[in-house]
Amino acid sequence: MRKIQIPWNTEAGFGAVTWDGRVLLNELLVAQLGLSTETVEQCISRTREILRQRLETFRGARCFPDLNGKVVVLVDDGLASGFTMLAATESVKTWDPRKIIVAVPTASEGAVELLAPSVDEMICLNLRRGPIFAVADAYKKWYDLSDDEVLEYLRDLP
Repeated sequence: MRKIQIPWNTEAGFGAVTWDGRVLLNELLVAQLGLSTETVEQCISRTREILRQRLETFRGARCFPDLNGKVVVLVDDGLASGFTMLAATESVKTWDPRKIIVAVPTASEGAVELLAPSVDEMICLNLRRGPIFAVADAYKKWYDLSDDEVLEYLRDLP
């Protein structure tokens, strides 16, 4: 999954692209931002390319695991709007898992309300209320991991 970044604010998104190519847009936000169809398509195209590169870097030629009948736990560092995680849940549902659990350390109240009907269980340790919430606001020290850091963590997995 990858959020579709707002052109002038890359920390915020107006939708998401899934690993299987689906696009989920926050149509209300697109309208509020006044994004043209051309701008939206350019952002989606850029997001698809980033996602393709990341899948190649992190998964290589390995196929996705069969999720049919399994309990799937989707994890993120936090949910601002929840649209990226919603896209993830919708994509995972096509694999017919037995149960979908979303686990995050922090989220906005709006994101939890958006996701709750789409998952079997939602775990959020730090629920944030208020009109504006950025995931980084919930952390004392927050930064994006580099690709090399991610690869190092993946190498340490059994």
